[in-house]
Amino acid sequence: MAVQLDARPPVAPAPRHSRPVRGARLSRFDTKYSPYLYIAPFFLLFGVFGAYPLAYTFWVSLHDWDLLGAEHPFIGFDNYSQLLADPDFWHSVVNTLGIFVISTVPQLLAALWLANLLNRQLRARTTWRMAVLVPNVTSTAAVAIVFAVLFGRDFGMINWMLDHVGVSAIDWKANRFAAWVAISTMVDWRWTGYNALIFLAAMQAIPRDLYESASIDGAGRARQFWSITVPLLKPTIVFAVIISTIGGLQLFTEPRMFNSGTNAIRGGPLRESQTVTMYMFENAFAPHYNFGYGSAIAWLLFALIAIVAAINVLLLRRLGGGSRKEVSR
Repeated sequence: MAVQLDARPPVAPAPRHSRPVRGARLSRFDTKYSPYLYIAPFFLLFGVFGAYPLAYTFWVSLHDWDLLGAEHPFIGFDNYSQLLADPDFWHSVVNTLGIFVISTVPQLLAALWLANLLNRQLRARTTWRMAVLVPNVTSTAAVAIVFAVLFGRDFGMINWMLDHVGVSAIDWKANRFAAWVAISTMVDWRWTGYNALIFLAAMQAIPRDLYESASIDGAGRARQFWSITVPLLKPTIVFAVIISTIGGLQLFTEPRMFNSGTNAIRGGPLRESQTVTMYMFENAFAPHYNFGYGSAIAWLLFALIAIVAAINVLLLRRLGGGSRKEVSR
């Protein structure tokens, strides 16, 4: 029996579609470049509203820039050399650092303690956690006015309470250290709850197994707090310290509203509570209108914030080394 062969030509394979290739290319492109597109809006906004004003301020600081004048001659670093020899500037630096230390250290310690309390099993926990944020949402001007009345020399409630324990009345606005204490109290009342919620959010992420193991080993709450909670909160503490440093060294509204009248921007008749930002405002705007000198103050304040923040981070890293080893054990 003869076998009939198929005389038809072989069929060519069907062409592959280009869709899988295009999809793979788009996927690689999305994986490689989409993160840059997502973060680009932030850097664009930062460049327009952050980097450009910063560079322009430095350019202005190199000129004799009178806001009421038409010409702005270039003077180089004369504003900086004059500023470094200005006793009023260094007076404001000391005021700023003094208020910063008195307000920030108790504020962060109180926030850490308050967050530890809110992290426990309490009734109406959500209500308590929302309540600690009430001072932060209150108007700063209203807070400053109320505290200025509380720390009044003649009819203030603080002096009235001190009088009952045999302490004579304190002129909170005319005494330098007393003004620091009054303004620091105002800052602490406003920002302690805010930092407490930041610490509380970080505490919620700590595994409960660590506390259970510590309880089995016989560790009490205080031991657990200092050996487990604080070391594991180190990144959050560093963040809070940096944010508090930036805000504390840029303090303006509280001391400005605490003092009233013609000496408000001077922080009192003898500049008892004038901060660097207040001194910058005094020179850049009314009554001096020397924008170049004010810009130089702004840049030195930027350098001061960077130095203090770096010192705080280094201190926290050294203090946290031993605690971290203890947790790992």
